[in-house]
Amino acid sequence: MRRLGPFLRDAWALARPYWSSEDRWKARGLLAVVVALNLSLVGMTVLLTYWQRAFYNALEQKDWDAFIALLFTWHTTEAEGFLPSFSIVAALYILIAVYQLYLRQALQIRWRRWLTEVYLTQWLEGRAYYRMSLTDPLTDNPDQRISEDARMFVDDTLTLGLGLMNSVVTLFSFVIVLWSLSGPLNVLGVDIPGYMVWVALLYALAGTWLAHLIGRPLVGLNFTQQKVEADFRYALVRFRENVEGVALHGGEADEKRGLTQRFRALMENWWLIMTATKRLTFFTAGYSQVAIVFPIVVAAPAYFAGRIPLGGLIQTSSAFGQVQGALSWFVDNYARLTEWRATVERLTGFTGAVALARAAEGGPRAAKGDAEALSLKGVTLALPDGRVLLTDGRAEIRPGEAVLLTGASGSGKSTLFRAIAGIWPFGGGEIALPATGRALFLPQRPYIPLGSLKRAVCYPEDEAGFADAAVAEALEAADLPHLVPRLNEADSWDKRLSGGEQQRLALARALLLKPDWLFLDEATASLDTAAEERLYRLLRERLPGSAILSIAHRPAVAAFHDRAMRLEEKTLKVGGGEPPPSPLPFLSVGN
Repeated sequence: MRRLGPFLRDAWALARPYWSSEDRWKARGLLAVVVALNLSLVGMTVLLTYWQRAFYNALEQKDWDAFIALLFTWHTTEAEGFLPSFSIVAALYILIAVYQLYLRQALQIRWRRWLTEVYLTQWLEGRAYYRMSLTDPLTDNPDQRISEDARMFVDDTLTLGLGLMNSVVTLFSFVIVLWSLSGPLNVLGVDIPGYMVWVALLYALAGTWLAHLIGRPLVGLNFTQQKVEADFRYALVRFRENVEGVALHGGEADEKRGLTQRFRALMENWWLIMTATKRLTFFTAGYSQVAIVFPIVVAAPAYFAGRIPLGGLIQTSSAFGQVQGALSWFVDNYARLTEWRATVERLTGFTGAVALARAAEGGPRAAKGDAEALSLKGVTLALPDGRVLLTDGRAEIRPGEAVLLTGASGSGKSTLFRAIAGIWPFGGGEIALPATGRALFLPQRPYIPLGSLKRAVCYPEDEAGFADAAVAEALEAADLPHLVPRLNEADSWDKRLSGGEQQRLALARALLLKPDWLFLDEATASLDTAAEERLYRLLRERLPGSAILSIAHRPAVAAFHDRAMRLEEKTLKVGGGEPPPSPLPFLSVGN
């Protein structure tokens, strides 16, 4: 493979942290046991070749007693020494093989659990997931990389690694056996010792080179296949999550076109994989079939010359097959190696993108200060395309006051909220957050997590920290009394509740959590005017010490705020129905 060195370094960089993690001793212990069991299987395979020689010699000599002993008890010969019966060897082999697989699977799931936790932590910490969604279009489907690619990496790394170890041990074990069995071969007057070993080596090297030559296109094709499979799964999930919007628009035909187009890309790449795999399988299948008779053909002259008995021929054939099979590990696993390489490249790309997102600096710097107020100092906001929304924004919001933020659509109101939350990476300036108190942001489309209704109301806090009665009271205050009986019922609540009910649930969350700083971004836009006014009045009554910063377009909302700020290009305008302007500087917008 091209770039083999960098690829192996990437694979080691992905695998190494687990083996030095807090789980390292259990992982190393499990791996040691699995390796020991694997070596035991190799040893038993070597033993079986000697058993085969004795067994076929007994058949050739028509030795009934030896035949029965080799099947059910044990047998002793001058050539092989003590040999346990096939029944004993087979029983031990089955037992070891079962536990080798069982413990390897236990190691797989432990490693996958650790890797998943690490990737989730890296993806979520510092809101790297949010920055990646804005700035990194190349790292597709991070959810699939955490779930599917991580699973494939762990499974393939262990399977291929243990398989390679088995092949190396098998090679050295059976080379000794084959060398002692094959004897010298005279070629043009020159004796070549252990000629069967050299024949097996040449056979395997030729097969490896041809397999790589034929199967090389599978590397890129498998990488692409993982991407298009993830794209198709994501499109299906997104459709399922937005069924109502599709149904209201009557967009079934367009959705089918989009899904069909994604599946067509998947299918076209799959046909390319099929063609490449067909060519590789033609070779590997033929290679394996020839390997069945090839050692017998090579050793047959010695047998017919009477230099080795039938048992010796069978043992030579078996030992040759083991040596050739060990040397042909690359040929036999080429297709899986290409899949493993594609997985390593996807995970390496993901970890690199996460690291860049977490290390990237930009956007207004939001940090807790010594003051009690929230202040903006020279804040500049920009969009990913470079367009500036706000220049030198300055303002101060004191604890307990309510401020209405207005402005035309697209002027940057929601972006300002994102900057205050510390998640917006474009722009500059400073946002001094209050030294104490917690903030709660309620967007126009509230986030409702999976699980029980109680969890949805308590989010992001742990639902176990709130009594059912307190959650029920918050729901009733938000005009959702009909949901109280379903408090502990798990459902897809973002599908079950209407837009207005979802916004009421979010406001119930605010009433329950009682944040010190509450940010409402069109959080009542789906409610009628009377309901909106009632809930705003309720927020001011129930949260008298909380500062409220609202984005809203309805003039009636202004009556529930102490002052207003308006985002408008370089000028300040105060509407007649809004509260009187504050002596504090207003936010200004520049290009």
